[in-house]
Amino acid sequence: MAQFDTIRTVSGTRAAEIDQGLRAHMNKVYGTMSVGMLITALAAWAIAGLAVTSDPSNAVAQIGADRYLTSLGGTLFLSPLKWVVMFAPLAFIFFGWGALMRRGSAATVQLGFFAFAAVMGVSMSSIFMVFTPYSIAQTFLVTSIAFAGLSLYGYTTKRNLSGMGTFLMMGVIGLLVAMIVNLFLQSGVMMMAISAIGILIFAGLTAFYTQDIKNTYVAHAAHGDQEWLDKAAFDGALSLYISFLNMFQFLLMFMGQQE
Repeated sequence: MAQFDTIRTVSGTRAAEIDQGLRAHMNKVYGTMSVGMLITALAAWAIAGLAVTSDPSNAVAQIGADRYLTSLGGTLFLSPLKWVVMFAPLAFIFFGWGALMRRGSAATVQLGFFAFAAVMGVSMSSIFMVFTPYSIAQTFLVTSIAFAGLSLYGYTTKRNLSGMGTFLMMGVIGLLVAMIVNLFLQSGVMMMAISAIGILIFAGLTAFYTQDIKNTYVAHAAHGDQEWLDKAAFDGALSLYISFLNMFQFLLMFMGQQE
């Protein structure tokens, strides 16, 4: 009986340690994601401020009433460099992040994530040139509330979301193809349809990624590989960061008021 009590005590202690570690792990995921969001917002705001001017004497193109593109704005959004600005984040996700996770240290992965967040800010700077600050702030608040609820669901639900995740990732591929096609078609109706579907897809992925981050930690916590767990936290932060930003951008198509 004493031996059984000892085993039960050790097991209970280990479970408590894993639970405590999980909370710390999730805090690290959300904290890293939040810093990445801040970097993106600051980079987007700064680039937009440098790319737009109200002085026509220093302008290369007019984009609205008393709003003109500076030489920097012309370089980023009118020259062929615009394609680099647009697709650089996507290229990093598909070709850079996996290699960084396999070969880089935890510190290098973290630095890579923050660098990606800055590049994403440059890519997203155009929203400050198109939409009003109020509509951007309003959409960000709505996205934050939705994200919090979806992530909480993913963390607490007992339902296995892995099957849904596979289906949603297939949806992402289809969404990317549709968005690339619409770059040439420039169809407003198609863009609205893409936005509606995109909101649903990334809402589901938010819940899926949260559950996956939780399950991954629990499955590997017993191995004691802290370096791997640190990298897994940054990988999870990137997944949630991408889901948040995509929901925000797609919602902005419906809620945003243009300048």
